[in-house]
Amino acid sequence: MNRRIAPTEVEAILFDLDGTLIDTDDVMIERAARWLQPLARLLSQGNPKRVLRRAIMASEGPTNAFLTFLDILGLDDEIFALGDRLRPLRGLRTPANFQPVDGVVEAVRELSGRYTLGIVTTRSRRDAQAFLKQHALADCFSVIVTHEDTWRLKPHPEPIRYAAEQLGVAIERCLMVGDTGVDVRAAKAAGACAIGVLCGFGERGDLAGADLILKNTAELGEWL
Repeated sequence: MNRRIAPTEVEAILFDLDGTLIDTDDVMIERAARWLQPLARLLSQGNPKRVLRRAIMASEGPTNAFLTFLDILGLDDEIFALGDRLRPLRGLRTPANFQPVDGVVEAVRELSGRYTLGIVTTRSRRDAQAFLKQHALADCFSVIVTHEDTWRLKPHPEPIRYAAEQLGVAIERCLMVGDTGVDVRAAKAAGACAIGVLCGFGERGDLAGADLILKNTAELGEWL
């Protein structure tokens, strides 16, 4: 833990979506891992499933930077449309099969009675709203920040700062909850507290810069 923040200091909680609120599609990951199984002996980490997850982790930051560049050129819509079609191959669920992380629905409803909640994601607003509607969580969130809202994407701090501004909450009184190092780096750069969760793509080492690491997003309510 880098910095202790008392629960009484928290005003707003910002959540990533994939791997944090939305469960990852392990069926797709396992299917892709089977394709790589013949090459298992050649993989430095041996386990194809772990290799796939780490590849997804490693690609997130550079991919978001590339998308920022395309946004400046006005070409991001076409790339995001392609990305939507490729999501299942990365173990990311689509609106047709959104599933919440275990315990998240109940935890979010409980937390919304005590804190202001928001979402900061690189997904589209359509996807974010679809997930919230499917699980009757729309009324729990006061702001949704997607790739349509800011020029830069995580790990740049702009999306988190933008969310705090929209909520009217000081950034140092915000928690950013996410499952990857990209979420942690964005939170720390913005000046927010970073909470890492192990229910998505990241492993404990990937989340080392977080102020707190939890096994599951649903445990956040217990800590607060």
